[in-house]
Amino acid sequence: YCKMEGNPFISFVFSVFILCAIIIIGYTCNFYYLAFLSGRREENHDVAEIGEPTITIHLPIYNEKYVANRLIDCVCEQDYPKEKMRIMVLDDSDDNTTEQVAALVKNYKSKGFDISHIRRGTRSGYKAGALKYAMELTKSEFVAIFDADFIPPKWFLKRAISYFAKPNIGFIQCKWGHVNENYSALTQAQALSLDFHFLVEQRAKSNSRLFMNFNGTAGIWRKDCIDDAGGWHTATLVEDLDLSYRAQMKGWKCLFIPDIVVDAELPVQMNGAKRQQFRWAKGSIQCAIKLLGGILIKRKIAFDAKLQAFVQLTRHIVFPLMLIQFLALPVLLAAEVNLYVVSFLPVVTLATYLAMGPGAYLYVIHNMYDKNWKEKAMAMPYLIIYSIGMSVNNTVAVFDAMIGKKNEFLRTPKYGIIKKSDDWRTKAYNLPFSQTTLLELFFGIYGVFGIFIAIYSSNPIWVPIIALQTIGFFYISLMSFTHTRFKRGNSRIDYTKTKDEKMAGITFKLATVGIIAIICFGAYTGYVGYQDDVYPVDLSIGLLDRIMASSEPKTILADINAIKEYLPVEGNPVYLFPTDTTNFARIQTDLNVMLASTEKISAVPRDSSAFHTGMMDLSLRAEILQENLMDIVPYMYASISNIIFTCFWIVAIIGIFVILKRKKQNLESFDKAEGV
Repeated sequence: YCKMEGNPFISFVFSVFILCAIIIIGYTCNFYYLAFLSGRREENHDVAEIGEPTITIHLPIYNEKYVANRLIDCVCEQDYPKEKMRIMVLDDSDDNTTEQVAALVKNYKSKGFDISHIRRGTRSGYKAGALKYAMELTKSEFVAIFDADFIPPKWFLKRAISYFAKPNIGFIQCKWGHVNENYSALTQAQALSLDFHFLVEQRAKSNSRLFMNFNGTAGIWRKDCIDDAGGWHTATLVEDLDLSYRAQMKGWKCLFIPDIVVDAELPVQMNGAKRQQFRWAKGSIQCAIKLLGGILIKRKIAFDAKLQAFVQLTRHIVFPLMLIQFLALPVLLAAEVNLYVVSFLPVVTLATYLAMGPGAYLYVIHNMYDKNWKEKAMAMPYLIIYSIGMSVNNTVAVFDAMIGKKNEFLRTPKYGIIKKSDDWRTKAYNLPFSQTTLLELFFGIYGVFGIFIAIYSSNPIWVPIIALQTIGFFYISLMSFTHTRFKRGNSRIDYTKTKDEKMAGITFKLATVGIIAIICFGAYTGYVGYQDDVYPVDLSIGLLDRIMASSEPKTILADINAIKEYLPVEGNPVYLFPTDTTNFARIQTDLNVMLASTEKISAVPRDSSAFHTGMMDLSLRAEILQENLMDIVPYMYASISNIIFTCFWIVAIIGIFVILKRKKQNLESFDKAEGV
């Protein structure tokens, strides 16, 4: 049941809301299906002694001065014959990482290692371009790949190579460990999210005929597989996903090895984590556009594999759907649309959300970690808030991919952070907040209004759901601000701040204060506007409900007089195609007619037919007026004055972003001029 009759806009919003809900539930249920597969099937990978085949280790790096040496040291400590192992450091850096790497490579060369420091002289194709270039120089049977922030154990090559027992094994992917998992709530959320990916999705797909993806690092490829699949392509931001799917389309088998764990550093700065998530989300949609057609028409691929490939490549579409639902929910609540799962038991709605979301995920965590599942479950609230808040960032990525916008491959900065006492704030590579933060703030403020709407529309059961999403948006935006640092001279390790850098810091602090002030002022004016404009109309709608249910003329007279005080004397809030039914002057006239009728009815005996006829007429008039006011409510929110104020509000925040961007560009221009 819902009050949508005669309002095509509300009907459309409701239909979109329900469609989004169905699609999101579908993707959620698919994750639970993979959780079922991962728990039902045990790894049964053939392991055999295949000797010590030749292997080349590719180490793609770009401006990684805090972790590059650690990576090279770990690779050179591998318990594998030197004569069978070649190391290629694919260095596209443009800071002093190059000097560090050159000195270290020279040192290991003197110790008999077959190690090369490869400089292309260009960043064309970014990481994929570097790997493609390296393949032209690679002659070994196998290729291992490690990103700069990974720490492979000494025994990695010997243990991992034994999983290539069958000639159709194209690549193996090992599990990522998290060397700094407990550094902060941010790293705990990311660690749990990655564990879901590896221990549920990758395990389920590896043990079946479903397509799994290579994760870009901590794995080994058979060189023949790379060549047969067409090599590394540079058209997408996720060259690893692209190549692994093309390999499986060619018939190669791929394995996930959960028992081999390679520790890595999780992003500790929010803006770095957002950059990583953006790249993964956009790259997945790019691969969907590029590969799905070929996958769906290929006869040799099983139907369930096609279905899972579609879900895997398009799953980030859930983020824009979540935002659409978030925007639609307050509108539907304001229009008194019944969204409860069971109309007469509102609490069932909240219980359903909890069961489909956190409840089911806790069960999955219990199966993933067994004895220490309670410790891991403590990170679940962080992950929920982090994932919800990241939906704005990832939605922008999805739309970028869909419209074909080209983006630079922006790597995620790493700082060599392991212990809680390690600090990244004084180091180079720090990232400022981006324009996406403005959208996150918008959704957070919108959520606050949504909470008020849920309360005033007598739908408090929706408050926790809206509040959780609102907290997520504010959390991501706040962390983006507080994690912002303006720092120059990435090529210098120790230096004293210049006057320009100090001024940049002051500018940032003032800008942050300005943005907070604008947000607070906007929230205050929004509250006052709601109290002065929308709330009186909502009160009037409630009083009309009481009039329809009442049979006491004195009470009805008081309610009508109250409504006349609440509503404006004249004006029509519907500025687009206004009608007489939404004209306040006409509504006031109707209220006057109701007053006169009520006064006449009060003089008629209660048991007379005239009294009953008059009360029915009043009830009918009240119902019509209530429908008119409900049509008015959305336009009270989106009044011309509100739209103009919102435009000024957005322009002010964008202006602050422009000032910060220019300050950053001035510093970068100075660095280039000085040759820093």
